[in-house]
Amino acid sequence: MKTFKTILVLTVAAVVSAFTINDYGGYKVGDVASDFKLKNIDDTMVSLANYKKAKGFIVVFTCNKCPYSVANEDRLIALDKKYKEKGYPVIAINPNDPAVSSGDDFESMKVRAKEKGFTFPYLFDEGQKVYPMYGATKTPHVYILSKNKSKLIVEYIGAIDDSSRSESNVSERFVENAVDALLRGNKPTKTDTRAIGCSIKYKRS
Repeated sequence: MKTFKTILVLTVAAVVSAFTINDYGGYKVGDVASDFKLKNIDDTMVSLANYKKAKGFIVVFTCNKCPYSVANEDRLIALDKKYKEKGYPVIAINPNDPAVSSGDDFESMKVRAKEKGFTFPYLFDEGQKVYPMYGATKTPHVYILSKNKSKLIVEYIGAIDDSSRSESNVSERFVENAVDALLRGNKPTKTDTRAIGCSIKYKRS
């Protein structure tokens, strides 16, 4: 019985960990987001200000090893190919502390990006300063930003779509619907969804 209770507690904890909405501070829809400057896998420093012609951004916190992130890699590539030329490029950021999350170090990021043929920047949140600012809690966790003159407005926060592991089961494409609405000059009808994935790894004090 004791073993069964232990397994039950661990199972419940795992389920709770996989599902979250933005309850830990950070940006809310409608907030003005701050820019950042992070190292890309090509060893250059990248900030959103570099993208002079962009209308906005699909910022996604992701990583190398989380099965949810891996399951969404092809979808991120497809999103970038579909929307980059329309003004909404994908900007991927790895928020994990590599000292805690094996395989999420900068060199491993380079390897993974080459293996998958990433068409977008894959940035390392060294010192873990950016993801808390956004309020990201999972990998993957998406933030769609639109440009309004010099401001970056948060338009959507949450999941890529409604099938975290299997693309064949997708029935609602949250990010595509939101970006399509913005490109038409409208606000997204759905602005917050649950980010489903692995908890961001950091050193606990």
